[in-house]
Amino acid sequence: MSISGLSFAAVVGSGSAQAAPQDCTVTRGAFDASAVCGPDGGSNYVLHLDCVGLYASGPFPMYAIGPYKVLSYPFTPSGERISAGCRGMGPGVFALATNAYVEIYNP
Repeated sequence: MSISGLSFAAVVGSGSAQAAPQDCTVTRGAFDASAVCGPDGGSNYVLHLDCVGLYASGPFPMYAIGPYKVLSYPFTPSGERISAGCRGMGPGVFALATNAYVEIYNP
């Protein structure tokens, strides 16, 4: 099952306001998501994926159940597909994707 649509995000923080990512199409599946963003002149974005399930929460073998987020590597939009998944941190770890959007990357 996939959900497609445009994703716009506002980033709140100190300093001047920033524009939200434009021309991005985000596709979310049950366990992962991907985004395709058109070139915008050099901004850096990340694909933000919200997950819920069993995940590693500390030194092995510490696990927790609940929500967590996954961020893709920062990317400059160029029309290429960027992906992220709710894989958790070990074999047999189960989690579902609940939300996905693109946001401006602020290191």
